[in-house]
Amino acid sequence: MNTLSVGDKAPMFKLENQNGDLFDLAQTLKTKQVLVYFYPKAMTPGCTVQAQNLRDIKTQLDQLNTVAVGISPDAVKRLTKFTERDELNFPLLSDEDHKVADEFGVWGLKKFMGKEYDGIHRLSFLIGQDGTITHFFNKFKTKDHHEVVLEVLNELAK
Repeated sequence: MNTLSVGDKAPMFKLENQNGDLFDLAQTLKTKQVLVYFYPKAMTPGCTVQAQNLRDIKTQLDQLNTVAVGISPDAVKRLTKFTERDELNFPLLSDEDHKVADEFGVWGLKKFMGKEYDGIHRLSFLIGQDGTITHFFNKFKTKDHHEVVLEVLNELAK
């Protein structure tokens, strides 16, 4: 796994969101910076807490000129259910072939309960409007991811 880091240019991508519409990173960066967060699977306990907390800080993210975007290997249909069930208010993107996850370097070997498998590592990237990664989030718990993100965004806004 060769994960991107601060200073790297983010891969520009277009992926389908939970409504079946195309999300275009390059287009979004024209007006806002983007928090791209990768998560393993919609509607699982950790991923649910992480998404709900980002939902709850949307107003603060808006004030900090930031849009959150979640990416997982889930199908659009599952993302639709997740969004409806948890009243999520930001784009969830389907990366079923994990092409974008590969480009960011977040797809790789994982170990869970004695089993090894390939999957998405829970990592996040803040991408500035120039397309450069300005912050890499790799040290957080799912329940406090949103707080870590807000702390960094408020620091950068000073």
